[in-house]
Amino acid sequence: MKMSHVGIMVTDMDKAIEFYTKALGLKMVMGKSEVLEERETAIGRMCIQVFGEGFKGFNIAHLLTTDGIGVELFEMKDRQERHEVDFSRIGIFHFCLETTDFEGVIEKTIQYGGKQRMDIMRYHPEDDSKPAKMVYLEDPFGNLFELYSHSYAETYSSEYE
Repeated sequence: MKMSHVGIMVTDMDKAIEFYTKALGLKMVMGKSEVLEERETAIGRMCIQVFGEGFKGFNIAHLLTTDGIGVELFEMKDRQERHEVDFSRIGIFHFCLETTDFEGVIEKTIQYGGKQRMDIMRYHPEDDSKPAKMVYLEDPFGNLFELYSHSYAETYSSEYE
Protein backbone atom coordinates (compact mmCIF):
# COMPACT_ATOMS: atom_id res chain seq x y z
CA MET A 1 0.00 0.00 0.00
CA LYS A 2 1.24 3.47 -0.85
CA MET A 3 -0.02 6.83 0.36
CA SER A 4 -1.46 8.79 -2.58
CA HIS A 5 -2.80 12.05 -1.17
CA VAL A 6 -4.56 13.82 1.68
CA GLY A 7 -7.47 16.28 1.35
CA ILE A 8 -7.53 19.38 3.55
CA MET A 9 -10.43 21.83 4.04
CA VAL A 10 -9.46 25.50 4.07
CA THR A 11 -11.40 28.78 4.18
CA ASP A 12 -9.26 30.85 1.80
CA MET A 13 -7.78 29.06 -1.21
CA ASP A 14 -5.34 31.80 -2.17
CA LYS A 15 -3.97 31.98 1.39
CA ALA A 16 -3.83 28.17 1.55
CA ILE A 17 -1.87 27.92 -1.70
CA GLU A 18 0.55 30.57 -0.44
CA PHE A 19 0.98 28.76 2.90
CA TYR A 20 1.44 25.26 1.52
CA THR A 21 3.84 26.33 -1.25
CA LYS A 22 5.86 29.06 0.51
CA ALA A 23 5.85 27.89 4.15
CA LEU A 24 5.92 24.13 3.54
CA GLY A 25 7.54 24.01 0.10
CA LEU A 26 4.92 21.93 -1.72
CA LYS A 27 4.84 22.08 -5.51
CA MET A 28 1.72 23.21 -7.40
CA VAL A 29 0.36 20.52 -9.72
CA MET A 30 -3.00 22.14 -10.53
CA GLY A 31 -3.92 25.63 -9.41
CA LYS A 32 -7.19 26.87 -7.98
CA SER A 33 -10.11 25.41 -9.95
CA GLU A 34 -13.83 25.70 -9.41
CA VAL A 35 -16.05 22.63 -9.08
CA LEU A 36 -19.80 23.23 -9.30
CA GLU A 37 -22.70 21.16 -8.05
CA GLU A 38 -24.06 19.72 -11.30
CA ARG A 39 -24.94 16.37 -12.85
CA GLU A 40 -23.57 16.85 -16.39
CA THR A 41 -19.96 15.82 -15.69
CA ALA A 42 -18.38 12.85 -13.92
CA ILE A 43 -16.72 15.14 -11.34
CA GLY A 44 -20.05 16.87 -10.65
CA ARG A 45 -21.87 13.55 -10.11
CA MET A 46 -19.02 12.20 -7.96
CA CYS A 47 -19.04 15.28 -5.72
CA ILE A 48 -22.80 15.06 -5.19
CA GLN A 49 -22.30 11.46 -4.03
CA VAL A 50 -19.45 12.45 -1.70
CA PHE A 51 -20.69 15.80 -0.32
CA GLY A 52 -24.45 15.30 -0.74
CA GLU A 53 -27.08 17.47 -2.42
CA GLY A 54 -26.75 21.18 -1.79
CA PHE A 55 -22.96 21.44 -1.34
CA LYS A 56 -23.06 24.42 -3.77
CA GLY A 57 -19.55 23.93 -5.13
CA PHE A 58 -15.98 24.50 -4.08
CA ASN A 59 -12.52 25.51 -5.20
CA ILE A 60 -9.83 22.86 -5.33
CA ALA A 61 -6.06 22.90 -5.84
CA HIS A 62 -3.60 20.02 -6.10
CA LEU A 63 -0.08 20.18 -4.63
CA LEU A 64 2.73 17.67 -4.23
CA THR A 65 5.35 16.89 -1.59
CA THR A 66 8.93 16.26 -2.70
CA ASP A 67 8.37 12.50 -2.30
CA GLY A 68 5.26 12.54 -4.50
CA ILE A 69 2.41 12.57 -1.97
CA GLY A 70 -0.52 14.69 -3.15
CA VAL A 71 -2.22 17.37 -1.09
CA GLU A 72 -5.69 18.44 -2.21
CA LEU A 73 -6.93 21.73 -0.84
CA PHE A 74 -10.72 22.25 -0.68
CA GLU A 75 -12.44 25.61 -0.15
CA MET A 76 -16.18 24.93 0.15
CA LYS A 77 -18.48 27.75 -0.94
CA ASP A 78 -20.72 27.51 2.13
CA ARG A 79 -18.33 26.44 4.92
CA GLN A 80 -16.21 29.15 6.44
CA GLU A 81 -15.71 28.20 10.08
CA ARG A 82 -12.26 27.51 11.41
CA HIS A 83 -11.36 23.89 12.14
CA GLU A 84 -11.03 23.11 15.84
CA VAL A 85 -9.42 19.80 16.78
CA ASP A 86 -11.82 17.72 18.86
CA PHE A 87 -9.82 14.99 20.55
CA SER A 88 -13.00 13.28 21.77
CA ARG A 89 -13.96 12.35 18.18
CA ILE A 90 -12.66 9.34 16.30
CA GLY A 91 -10.94 10.03 12.98
CA ILE A 92 -7.85 11.54 11.46
CA PHE A 93 -6.60 14.48 13.50
CA HIS A 94 -3.27 15.35 11.84
CA PHE A 95 -0.83 14.59 9.07
CA CYS A 96 2.96 14.65 9.33
CA LEU A 97 5.68 16.12 7.14
CA GLU A 98 9.43 15.52 7.26
CA THR A 99 12.06 18.15 6.49
CA THR A 100 15.79 18.77 6.67
CA ASP A 101 15.01 22.47 7.39
CA PHE A 102 13.19 21.84 10.67
CA GLU A 103 13.59 25.27 12.34
CA GLY A 104 13.15 27.08 9.01
CA VAL A 105 9.79 25.42 8.35
CA ILE A 106 8.60 26.34 11.85
CA GLU A 107 9.57 29.97 11.24
CA LYS A 108 7.84 30.01 7.82
CA THR A 109 4.75 28.36 9.28
CA ILE A 110 4.38 31.25 11.72
CA GLN A 111 5.37 33.85 9.09
CA TYR A 112 2.58 32.66 6.75
CA GLY A 113 -0.17 32.60 9.39
CA GLY A 114 0.21 29.21 11.06
CA LYS A 115 0.94 28.40 14.72
CA GLN A 116 3.38 26.35 16.74
CA ARG A 117 1.26 24.21 19.09
CA MET A 118 4.00 22.90 21.37
CA ASP A 119 7.68 23.12 22.23
CA ILE A 120 10.10 21.23 20.00
CA MET A 121 10.63 17.77 21.48
CA ARG A 122 13.19 15.02 20.96
CA TYR A 123 11.91 11.44 21.04
CA HIS A 124 15.10 10.21 22.72
CA PRO A 125 16.51 13.21 24.66
CA GLU A 126 18.81 10.97 26.68
CA ASP A 127 20.53 9.52 23.59
CA ASP A 128 22.59 11.99 21.53
CA SER A 129 22.97 9.41 18.75
CA LYS A 130 19.19 9.74 18.10
CA PRO A 131 18.63 13.44 17.36
CA ALA A 132 15.11 13.12 15.88
CA LYS A 133 12.94 16.13 16.72
CA MET A 134 9.22 16.77 16.32
CA VAL A 135 6.70 19.54 16.82
CA TYR A 136 2.96 19.99 16.27
CA LEU A 137 1.96 22.98 14.14
CA GLU A 138 -1.23 24.40 12.62
CA ASP A 139 -1.92 25.83 9.21
CA PRO A 140 -3.76 29.20 9.13
CA PHE A 141 -7.10 27.36 9.16
CA GLY A 142 -6.57 25.29 12.30
CA ASN A 143 -5.56 22.04 10.56
CA LEU A 144 -3.07 20.26 12.77
CA PHE A 145 0.14 18.83 11.35
CA GLU A 146 3.28 17.35 12.83
CA LEU A 147 6.79 18.09 11.61
CA TYR A 148 9.67 15.59 11.85
CA SER A 149 13.38 16.27 11.48
CA HIS A 150 14.07 12.64 10.52
CA SER A 151 12.21 9.86 8.74
CA TYR A 152 9.47 7.88 10.43
CA ALA A 153 11.72 4.79 10.44
CA GLU A 154 14.67 6.70 11.93
CA THR A 155 12.42 8.16 14.60
CA TYR A 156 10.87 4.91 15.83
CA SER A 157 12.82 1.87 14.64
CA SER A 158 15.43 0.20 16.80
CA GLU A 159 17.24 -0.76 13.57
CA TYR A 160 18.51 2.83 13.27
CA GLU A 161 20.52 2.72 16.50
